[in-house]
Parts: sequence; structure tokens; C-alpha cells
Amino acid sequence: MRGLHRFALREGLAGADPSRDVRPPTPPRRLPRALPVHDVVRLLETAGPVTATGEGAPLALRDRALLEFLYGTGARISEAVGAAVDDLDADEGTVLLRGKGGRVRLVPMGGYAVEAVRAYLVRARPGLASAGRGTPAVFLNARGGALTRQGAWAILRRAAGRAGLPVDGPAAVSPHTLRHSYATHLLDGGADVRVVQELLGHASVTTTQVYTLVTVERLREVYATAHPRARG
Repeated sequence: MRGLHRFALREGLAGADPSRDVRPPTPPRRLPRALPVHDVVRLLETAGPVTATGEGAPLALRDRALLEFLYGTGARISEAVGAAVDDLDADEGTVLLRGKGGRVRLVPMGGYAVEAVRAYLVRARPGLASAGRGTPAVFLNARGGALTRQGAWAILRRAAGRAGLPVDGPAAVSPHTLRHSYATHLLDGGADVRVVQELLGHASVTTTQVYTLVTVERLREVYATAHPRARG
């Protein structure tokens, strides 16, 4: 309607535009999709065990390390494939992530991620690196080069398929799904939204607050099933 009024004014068919001050309705905020914890665990485990051996072990170890890293740090996929070996401190269990706008943040990895990344660095990465020309990237492809975003997406897609999780359509598991799950599970566990903001590398807490809407829905669900008068 606003476009029609602007057209009428421009063509001399109207003397004023009554829709000039009319603002369109604010679209509803799209809530991030987060996986339940048991689905995340199943996804991680289908990528391959940290004790993998045999011909396919290097790639299995890499895939498990990558997915544990994504969920254990909340990293964007670009941050994960852009991470260098020198950015890791396995002893401290931290990694330096380089995010949007050149912002750098230090993030804890968590015990499972540290274990998986250590296994990959010791038992898989040297063999993969020998096939390439040398790159500081943590995660490598089969040719010894740095893993790309597309390569990381393919790894997640294969793991999701094996775990019986959706790989197509609006509910498809994506690298961002793990980031959403990371934030939601932290808040469900009682983490402060400001802390989650820092961990995610958001410039504004407003961006992070969308996750609190998810946890409110979870609170309502728990209340509805647990309170004796909730359905009265």
C-alpha cells in the first residue's frame, strides 16, 4: 500500500501520501533452533571415537575433534576453520577465536573438546599435514590443506545423517545449530547472559538475548509438566 501511494504521488494522481508515516509491523523474531543435549551427544559420537584406529582413523579423529570444538566453544564455522594450532592451549583448555570485525576472544574449550582435539593433533594431523604444503590451520582436509567452510559443513551433514537427525529442510542441522545449542544449554544451566555474550563474541547483548526467549519457552514447558496447578 505504501508503494501504491508513493506511485500515485509521483504520477500526480494524488496530492499527498497518507501512508508516509505508517510503519510496517515488526516481524516476529525467529528463534534459533537448538538440539536437545542427548541429540548433540549422539551427533558427536557418530562422528567417530577419539580412540579410532585403522585406515580411516585420521579423518574420523578430525571429524570428532571439529564437532566437539564447535559445540565446546560455540565458535562460528569461519572461526573454527580459521583457528591456527598456535591459537590452542590444550593445557589451559582454551582457544583464541577471531570473530567478526576483527574481534578476538579467549574461550574455554571444555574437557571433551580438549580430549578430542588432543587426539586429533597427536594421532591424525601430522599425517594429514604431510600431504600438504604446510598450513597453520588446526583442521585439515585429506590433501593437507586447511579445511574449508564447505568441507566442515559436509562433515557435520554426514554425522547428522548417521545420527538420524534432519539434514534437509528448515529443521536441518547446520554448523550454526551447534552454536545455538551451545548458547541455549549454557543459559539453561544458569549462565549469565552477559557471560554468554562474551563467549559468543556478540558486540551487543541484544543479539544474545534472543536465546533467553528459547529458555523462557523451556521454563514454560517444565512448569506445565511439573506444577500441579499449571493446567487448571
